[in-house]
Amino acid sequence: MNAGVLIQFKDLGIAAVLAFAAIGSALGAGAAGMAAVGAWKKAFVQNKAASFIMVAFVGAPLTQTIYGMIVMNKIIEVAAQGQYAFSVGVLCGIAMGLSALMQGKAAATACDALGETGKGFGNYIVVLGIIETVALFVMAFSMGMLGKLL
Repeated sequence: MNAGVLIQFKDLGIAAVLAFAAIGSALGAGAAGMAAVGAWKKAFVQNKAASFIMVAFVGAPLTQTIYGMIVMNKIIEVAAQGQYAFSVGVLCGIAMGLSALMQGKAAATACDALGETGKGFGNYIVVLGIIETVALFVMAFSMGMLGKLL
């Protein structure tokens, strides 16, 4: 196996963590966004005020992309020392992306519930925060593991 192949695996691990996290963020924000638009439409049809606070639900899955970038930067640092963290990039990216996707689905339900009742914002945010914690754990634990490679 030549060195060029190893460099490609290093690069793939670096790109994968950000890409998978961002894919999950896009899918999650898309799901929540569609639900928010639907809830706003219902409010407009009934000549009621549309709750702008639903934008917080729509934006919630975006943070996983930031976590992916943080882990990506650590993988770059480790790769500069000659350590290849391909599997860390792929698996952590997928875990963060799935967290974002599920957070977006929960946010979509929260948009529907808030739009229908006008109540429960705090409860819904707590649920989204719990789902967010999965991505935070993945980031924190992978940073600790990557730190041991330096």
